[in-house]
Amino acid sequence: MTLFSKTFGAASAIAMSCAAVAAQADVLFWSTQARPAEEAQAMTEQVLSGFAGGVDYQPNEGGPWLTRLQAELQAGSGSIGVLGSLHGDFSAMNPDDLVDLDDLGVSSASATFNTLAKLGTDNMQYIPWMQASYIMAANKEALQYLPEGADIDALTYDQLIEWSANVHEAVGEPKFGFPAGPKGLKHRFFQGYLYPSYTNGVVRTFASDEAVTAWEAFKSLWEHTNPASTNFSFMQEQLLSGDAWIVFDHTSRLAQAFNDRPDDFVAFPAPAGPTGRGFMPVLAGVAIPRTAPDMDAAKELVKYMLDPATQIATLRATNFFPVVDVALPEDLPPSVKAAGDAVAKMSGSADANPGLLPAGLGDKGGDFSQVFVDTFERIVLANQDIRMVLDDQKGKLAAIMQESGAPCWAPDAASDGPCPVE
Repeated sequence: MTLFSKTFGAASAIAMSCAAVAAQADVLFWSTQARPAEEAQAMTEQVLSGFAGGVDYQPNEGGPWLTRLQAELQAGSGSIGVLGSLHGDFSAMNPDDLVDLDDLGVSSASATFNTLAKLGTDNMQYIPWMQASYIMAANKEALQYLPEGADIDALTYDQLIEWSANVHEAVGEPKFGFPAGPKGLKHRFFQGYLYPSYTNGVVRTFASDEAVTAWEAFKSLWEHTNPASTNFSFMQEQLLSGDAWIVFDHTSRLAQAFNDRPDDFVAFPAPAGPTGRGFMPVLAGVAIPRTAPDMDAAKELVKYMLDPATQIATLRATNFFPVVDVALPEDLPPSVKAAGDAVAKMSGSADANPGLLPAGLGDKGGDFSQVFVDTFERIVLANQDIRMVLDDQKGKLAAIMQESGAPCWAPDAASDGPCPVE
């Protein structure tokens, strides 16, 4: 028996087993999110218990999640009622395998997210469900040095550079902090923030003239960055110590600062560049496969997940933030309230330009990120010529894209086949 026939047989068996229980009363919510036992329990007891129809919440790793889904789609019937997963997982699917959800009358507060959820079609193929992201934070002592007329919730990169320069001059030392340490998430800043803000792309535009401008801007910012940033990984530590007054990091890596001293710090959106306010959402959505056994119940569950009260319950259970306009309760931890407000302003801004998590790279994901780390180290730390470095690194990036076969993701324009480095 061939490997293909073994796999096909296993998939068929899964599909038949699923079909046998398709008549169950509870809607099967098949999810890649909220997998840890504590989160899964909280989803069942705190989030989904209020759904009148009953929900069987089953979180799984990506592999088993996809295997069962594909088996049911192949068999033409099954038991999965609602799918929960990241945008990248849905974008890799055939839209014909998902039910159009325009008629539900629910969506996120972000027009950008709603466009992404159409997966290149004219209809909503999934509904944005919850989000996490990276944001900016600052010691309130730094606010007095903001450039004249600057709005902290709508900064540009030029204003961020000027602000950092003002602080540097006023206190006599550089106070911008950046997670450039070995465990820092610096690559996500370049992929999801700097490049989308200056080039409206990540892969296609990697070595563009606009990318040269982006790196020139970052070098200007680096002049006002604490040089010890090459050892910084969790910027909450530098906020609390005072080694940095203005920082960028993932919401979870800033939480301790806001929880320990909530009155000392402020969270705010990432700045905007010439091509928008680049930011990297970790965007999860809910969708309905065409094989759902009870389409009406599945649609009701999707609508339930977007209810403001459910969105708050989901935040408590998962630490993922709402995608709808909702007032955050006063009893949430200070870090959640501060970060949630900043994330909402960032994703809902008119110039929002999300740089999505890389998708389709397989085991080349680490190599992909290393290209951006190496580029940073050569241009910023070693002060090598920007054009020379980009032209050199361009070939490495192109090889990774060809070997992985990964198509482009937003904000790069869609591609047929591997995303080209133009």
